[in-house]
Amino acid sequence: MQKPVGLITDNPELLLYLDGKLHITILGGIKLTGFDRLKVTLKLVNTDDKQNVFRHNLDLYNSIQTEQLIEKSADALNTGTREISTAITGLTTALEQYRSERLEAMKPKQPEKKQLTEAERKAAIAYLKSPDLLGRTKQAIGQSGIVGEETNALIAYLIYTSRTRETPLHLLCLGASGTGKTWLQEKVGELIPEEDKLEITTLSVNAFYYFGKDELKYKLLLLEDMDGAEDVLYPIRELQSKRKISKTVTLKDSKGNPKTITLQVEGPVCISGCTTREQMYEDNANRCILLYMDNSPEQDVKIMDYQRKMSAGLIDKYEEKKVREALKNVQRMLKPISVKNPYAPYLQLPEAVFKPRRTMLLLLLFTETITYYHQYQRELKTDEDTGEQYIETTIEDIQAAFALLETTLLKKSDELNDACRDFFEKLKTYLKEKDTDNFYSKEVRSAMRLTPSSIGRYLYELERMGYIKIAKGSRYKGFEYKIQSWNDLENLANDAQSMVKSILENIKLVTRIPPVTQSLNGLHKMQKISGERPVTHE
Repeated sequence: MQKPVGLITDNPELLLYLDGKLHITILGGIKLTGFDRLKVTLKLVNTDDKQNVFRHNLDLYNSIQTEQLIEKSADALNTGTREISTAITGLTTALEQYRSERLEAMKPKQPEKKQLTEAERKAAIAYLKSPDLLGRTKQAIGQSGIVGEETNALIAYLIYTSRTRETPLHLLCLGASGTGKTWLQEKVGELIPEEDKLEITTLSVNAFYYFGKDELKYKLLLLEDMDGAEDVLYPIRELQSKRKISKTVTLKDSKGNPKTITLQVEGPVCISGCTTREQMYEDNANRCILLYMDNSPEQDVKIMDYQRKMSAGLIDKYEEKKVREALKNVQRMLKPISVKNPYAPYLQLPEAVFKPRRTMLLLLLFTETITYYHQYQRELKTDEDTGEQYIETTIEDIQAAFALLETTLLKKSDELNDACRDFFEKLKTYLKEKDTDNFYSKEVRSAMRLTPSSIGRYLYELERMGYIKIAKGSRYKGFEYKIQSWNDLENLANDAQSMVKSILENIKLVTRIPPVTQSLNGLHKMQKISGERPVTHE
């Protein structure tokens, strides 16, 4: 009869190895880290005499400790050293295999890229070729389960689309607690293929440096809350700006000598996060397109109505899932292609925009992303000298970019932060209804149901910036304030709209000629349009 041999792993904290009459229990299991050692606490029993037990703690990779174990356990159990030695050798091999299997099982499994059927491919391509693609996409996003936030959701979807470009965009969702920042990011993220995104709740200080070199390349990285990523804000900024990060660390070689190695992670990667504190993450926010959540009563009504319908079973979840899968397939059919914007020299920003250099870059990249999304509707052109194929931005793409980013550009022109601006606009509406310029903080706080600290912060900021002034009163009886600026936001908006209108009119007057390049012999060449028509990947 063959003797039982093998490792029983039903309980990871109490492993059991059988070798005939010899039973070895590994108390506390084994550590999965540190391949250079295999420390265990063993309990050896010979089934011929179960009352006689031998316990020992050792590193199975230490030959001296192993020899001592064999000799002492053989004496204690009245067993031959050869049997003990054979069992220990088998145990070591079994534990090595067990450790490798456990580590392999713990690795996060990368979603396999979905292979589209011919019908799915044709449907996705037909979708990308459809007229009013942005309008249709906006409608589909609404049908996928996203309530309200139509423009914000479309902007986020386009930004996430840029993940496969060499210079992707980045997103930061801003708003007070409970306004749906994380919800919007999560729901739009569901429209991106699983194999192209990575969702993270929190990150440790060095977490980014231990991703595989190409593990983040062309991925969408969704950070639920920037507060959970405070320790990694610097590598995030570097990934956004330089599209790669590196870190040099010191390790010891097999002889114990220190040596340095460089850990490198390469992008590009599209990063999206949420926060309530824009100024806290200003350096990161400057590299992102900012989305401000809709905190209006109308949006509250939409969401609560959806919640009631969901509870009543009136929402067709299958249809929502079907729309999400269709938009994922659309994403899968987008292929890398260069984009050139011949109208870029004519684009300008409103003079009031803060940090115009980065804002201009974001506007240009967003415009290119819209062109990229329309790749099946653009002529494929070829640079004769380099052989590079590309598509060109149209005036319609520029119009769409300005229309979608109108609020973002306006916010970047506003010296008040979003929360303070929201309060100021509500305050002006309240005072217009009262037909007065003056107010007391106590009266406004009661009407708007604000905390004393919040209204104090808003009034201090508005007074400091000159939007209101103290008309009379004292700190004991209370101050009476007066509005100094009624139309500042309207003026900003009007200036921006006039400038955009002027830019578009100038672009329409531009006579388009084929781009000119200079060849090596000094002669000028016209770049020709490729024989292919719109981009196809069929």
